[in-house]
Amino acid sequence: MNLSELTGIKLLGVLVLVAVLATGGLYYTVYKSQSDQNAAAQVKLQAKRRENAELEAYRPKLADIERQLASLKQQLEIERRIVPDEKEVDNFMRMLSAKANKSGVWIRRYTAKPYVAKEFYTEVPFEIEFDGPYYSLLGFFDSLGKAERIINVSNLLVASTRTPTAAKTRHTYQYAASETVVATCLTTTYFSHDLDPVAPASKPGTPGKK
Repeated sequence: MNLSELTGIKLLGVLVLVAVLATGGLYYTVYKSQSDQNAAAQVKLQAKRRENAELEAYRPKLADIERQLASLKQQLEIERRIVPDEKEVDNFMRMLSAKANKSGVWIRRYTAKPYVAKEFYTEVPFEIEFDGPYYSLLGFFDSLGKAERIINVSNLLVASTRTPTAAKTRHTYQYAASETVVATCLTTTYFSHDLDPVAPASKPGTPGKK
């Protein structure tokens, strides 16, 4: 069709039709797609606003929750010191020796006893033999009672240095003049555990020289 042959009105009608078709094509190919994307984005925005509004209700409680978490962490650390989650036997023996030395008591022997596995913890007992002035022994037991971790003392036998075998000591020593008593007892500490421990063989040990 030759546009030059059309009259003015017909030409105008053709141009209007072309414009309508072009507009419709743009609407379905560009504007409609953009509109759908905008609608989807608006739905997501509304959902995010609702989520933010729900979380906003917890804002006043956030500081309290953080304080509670800090308190729980502190309690957990305290519990780990009272009942450690690893069998730190060497540290336990060093702690006993340090408390004995500070109290003026001489530990002569450690003998490991079989571990006793419970549901949530393991008992780790040691038989110890020691001697010193009477009041130093009292101070030693007092320091054990004040220790941060749990330490139980049982089967305590005390005798004079003149008759040490009455306390079922395994050896006698040349005691200092200030040492008046000898003793044996069972000291038991505790460890939390996940797996059943393997009981070690009982083997006597002797600390370093005094």
